[in-house]
Amino acid sequence: MTQTQWYKDGVFYQIWPRSFKDGNSDGMGDLWGVIDKLDYIQSLNVDGIWFSPLYCSPGVDCGYDISDYMKIAPEFGGMEAFRRLLTEAHRRGLKVIMDLVVNHTSDEHEWFRKSRQRIDPYTDYYIWRPKKLNGRLPNNWSSMFEGGSAWQWDEVRKEYYLHLFAIKQPDLNMDNPLVREEVKKILKFWLDYGVDGFREDVITFISKEEGLPNDIPISGFSGILKYNHGPHIHEYLQEFRQDVLQHYDCMTLAEAPLVTPRRALTYISELDPKHHDIDMMIQFQCMCADCLFSDYIPMKFSLRRLKRAFRRWQTKLYGKGWNMLYLENHDHPRVISRYGSEKFRTASGKALAVSYLFQQGTPFIYQGQEIGMTNWRPPRIDMYEDVQTLNQHLKDPEKKRLRLYHRASRDSARTPMQWTDGENAGFSEHKPWFYVNENYREINVKAEEKDPDSLLNFYRKAVALRKSLRVVRDGKYKEYGWYSEKVYVYERFLSDAAKARNTASRENGDPEGQPSRILVICSFSENPMRFSMHRGISLQKAELLLGSYPEKETSKAKPDGSIILKPYEARVYRIRQSGQESQAFN
Repeated sequence: MTQTQWYKDGVFYQIWPRSFKDGNSDGMGDLWGVIDKLDYIQSLNVDGIWFSPLYCSPGVDCGYDISDYMKIAPEFGGMEAFRRLLTEAHRRGLKVIMDLVVNHTSDEHEWFRKSRQRIDPYTDYYIWRPKKLNGRLPNNWSSMFEGGSAWQWDEVRKEYYLHLFAIKQPDLNMDNPLVREEVKKILKFWLDYGVDGFREDVITFISKEEGLPNDIPISGFSGILKYNHGPHIHEYLQEFRQDVLQHYDCMTLAEAPLVTPRRALTYISELDPKHHDIDMMIQFQCMCADCLFSDYIPMKFSLRRLKRAFRRWQTKLYGKGWNMLYLENHDHPRVISRYGSEKFRTASGKALAVSYLFQQGTPFIYQGQEIGMTNWRPPRIDMYEDVQTLNQHLKDPEKKRLRLYHRASRDSARTPMQWTDGENAGFSEHKPWFYVNENYREINVKAEEKDPDSLLNFYRKAVALRKSLRVVRDGKYKEYGWYSEKVYVYERFLSDAAKARNTASRENGDPEGQPSRILVICSFSENPMRFSMHRGISLQKAELLLGSYPEKETSKAKPDGSIILKPYEARVYRIRQSGQESQAFN
């Protein structure tokens, strides 16, 4: 089957199922609730939905510990609800992307239960090691979630098993060809069922270095140099693609911690089929503008660091691979609380939206991002539930840990969606499975629907504009003012060949044609600021396509070409004139 790369024209909405909408009034979000809100999702002008795991699971890691890959969990509505969801989503032209989690399973999966009892053929489905004669662990690898060793003793098998994440998430042995056949069965099952692709969880971890050698002792990350981008990773991903994925018009999106653009091109190259294992990668560099590798190693937010990440991925992948764009998902706290300003919540939310929506790639919007949901700050540590959060900085005083969790916990992204200012934020008629953020009375969909200048309505406008501009999909990226900590400015412009296509569009009846150049300006300052471009780009002659403040509050360019930007103001201009490109700005 010919793969059409439809994802390049799309914008996706990510749903964390248990927190989106409760459709059967049991306190847990479910697919019936999603079905009820499909018209809302469609109103965002998106083209598809990515679901975090919906499979049967004990829920130790909120569904990323899977006990049955081929069943939708009963609490989400089971297979009946999923079948209805697929039908209704596809009827609206919405694609459906599933989460594929095959680095590990739940320890309650049938495969693990049989493996620990040495029942063939499951004996080697997981990574087992005996005790060493000196009593030491098999190696010095650490668990990312538990804070200690990545090895757990099993009393049934009398051996250690590897778990890079929680104790109840044993790693699969992908070197076993039978395990890879199981993965292909999973892929084929859901593609035949009608899903349109997969987001592949920590997929770059599935091939461990042979012999499982010790690694440099890095707190919480020891071992990552031995299992990230392992020796057979491309071989296994190519096997999945050639045996299953290439036979469907689907897309794949891979989560890839600690990946660089250069490394990414060994997975997503569009120029070399041998290096096209997957279609896009979720890189973490854009989420490290206020931390060092992990949200739990916080630093002061740096706009320069954020711009550097954007710039590297935009320029190094251009014409070679396709970007995935995001600023929020289920694995990170809320972006307004991190990179924006809760004081200027709506304004900074708009600036953040513009900052990434007009780059080249496929954007993803996380539930609640479009209304500006912020971090949750409970008064007690015992209110947190995330397994990763609760094992961070255990030796620190409780008050210090609580401050860190307020800033860094994934639970902030997992509080129920805020639909109304009514009971339980309109999420459920029953007590929700998790705490509702107390600011739901001010921040909710109902309130923002009524306000034409709300963040929600701005997202709708911004996404619609993005999708109407060929230059956003095909244009090159040029950034100005790399070292500014107050403003982010970039241009998108078409090549000469693309400009020729624009000329043809005018000759075929479109008097304006498509813009061949746009300029994006985003202030990250809480104070008004004077801004001007120098040489080649005149804001006096530019056409404002999108502004984050009402038109009457948007300053016009002065004779010297300068404008006054309000706090966190964002603008998208069409640049009409030709001439020398701008070199700098104030």
